[in-house]
Amino acid sequence: MSKLAINTAQNVNLDYKLIGLGERMVAFLIDGIILITYMTIMENLMSISEIFDADGWTRRGFLGLFMLPAFFYSLIFHIVFGGQTVGKMIMKIKVVRVDGTPTEWYNLFVRWMLRIVDLWIFSPSIGILSILLSDKKQRIGDSAAGTVVISVKKKHKISSTILEDVNDDYVPVFSNVTQLTDKDVRIIKEAYTISKKNNDFKTLSLLKNKICDTLKIETKLYDIQFIDAILKDYNYYTQNM
Repeated sequence: MSKLAINTAQNVNLDYKLIGLGERMVAFLIDGIILITYMTIMENLMSISEIFDADGWTRRGFLGLFMLPAFFYSLIFHIVFGGQTVGKMIMKIKVVRVDGTPTEWYNLFVRWMLRIVDLWIFSPSIGILSILLSDKKQRIGDSAAGTVVISVKKKHKISSTILEDVNDDYVPVFSNVTQLTDKDVRIIKEAYTISKKNNDFKTLSLLKNKICDTLKIETKLYDIQFIDAILKDYNYYTQNM
């Protein structure tokens, strides 16, 4: 299942793939290995260091202090790295809001807090079932936080180029199309090509509305005519700069 989202200021993907259980579990296991390694190192350092040769309560206090980074690992990494932990970076997936825009700290905090329901109270069974049964592949934490997990793998297929055939006598329609970037236009063209090929008129309409909102355009052109004009106008202006 895919959704449409444009945010030209932040270059958010228009057409993205929602990630299900498999890749998320692999990312979770990678993060788990990192955490276990960290905790093992901390425990071994404490056991061989004379600094911590004190009573049992003091040792437990220091150990608890050193384990705090592991406890907050998921929350800190998701916030600092824009919806990714090390495991998610390796798997090329990330957490975004349902509309495709980047997460805010409060989305990630709610998602992290509800790990206690998804992962710990009844083991991971609740989280696994919610991902399998959800249309958007969301665990309970995702649903509450308004987030999804998407693929950020680079695509090298349809519309890998933004070039369009523009005749010498072509007359552009929208002069402010130059507010877009090459990446914006590449994303628009890819979503346009896929939607047109699949007769996905709903996505074409959403795409047109997003472009109109971004460029502050009002038009009576049909969706396909409008998007085609945007692509040709961009090529016309950028090729003649």
